[in-house]
Amino acid sequence: MAERLAGKAVADAMKDELANKVQELKAKGIAPKLGIIRVGARPDDLFYEGGAKKTCEVIGMEYEVFEYPADVDQATFEKAVTDVGANKSVNGILMFAPLPKHLDEAKIRSLIPVEKDVDCMTLGSAAKVFADDLTGFPPCTPTACMDILKFYNVPLKGKKAVVLGRSLVVGKPLAMLLLREHATVTICHSRTENLPAVCADADVLIAAVGRAKMVKADFVKPGQVVIDVGINEDPDNPGKYVGDVDYAATEPIVDKITPVPGGVGSVTTVVLCKQTIQACEMQNGLA
Repeated sequence: MAERLAGKAVADAMKDELANKVQELKAKGIAPKLGIIRVGARPDDLFYEGGAKKTCEVIGMEYEVFEYPADVDQATFEKAVTDVGANKSVNGILMFAPLPKHLDEAKIRSLIPVEKDVDCMTLGSAAKVFADDLTGFPPCTPTACMDILKFYNVPLKGKKAVVLGRSLVVGKPLAMLLLREHATVTICHSRTENLPAVCADADVLIAAVGRAKMVKADFVKPGQVVIDVGINEDPDNPGKYVGDVDYAATEPIVDKITPVPGGVGSVTTVVLCKQTIQACEMQNGLA
């Protein structure tokens, strides 16, 4: 039976550490604050927002939600984002995406100041991550993967890491973070030849492809560590959610595996708060 890499233990340890940092900053007269920008009220946005707000409350960090109607026009929303970016009390910005199709999302993303871009929404932040500039914040989900691997003492130096998925939100930045830890990284996708064999060759396999239960028993091997980033509706049980990894098929084979739910997702909002605090420290010359 594989070791279950539960996200709650990681999140709880991080929350304790962050609560202490918030208190230290407040003792210096500095109050870190997250600004959440939301257009409309999509259920998935509201769910994530609720988790972020709860995490902020647990660690004692301030937050403010800037909510706009789904039919907000381009000029109004551009000014709104610019105003939030210029707000000196806000240290980190989370903007939910995708935006409604009538809005020019690329233009709006560019209005977020890089130093407050704590979820890598801008090209400037992405460039810093790919250039290994530690002042740039990677997206929260790949950072959560790295925090889980670190918490459970999974060795990466010199190991073969396979990332299944090449999105700019998870796959590509995650590859950069793994390289930072001296792993040997392969990025796979749906057109990779002999995909199961490539994945099974990994010491660490991270699935972030967005297809329910795609990773079957032939994708894994004994001794392997599997991180499942996916969150998909279960095709066999409507209303329930599963990852990109077929847990029942792979768990008896591998050494360590994250569950879905209860794995990467439970760490992501804590990372958002961690990076907001780091942004606050940098903006105040403390890092």
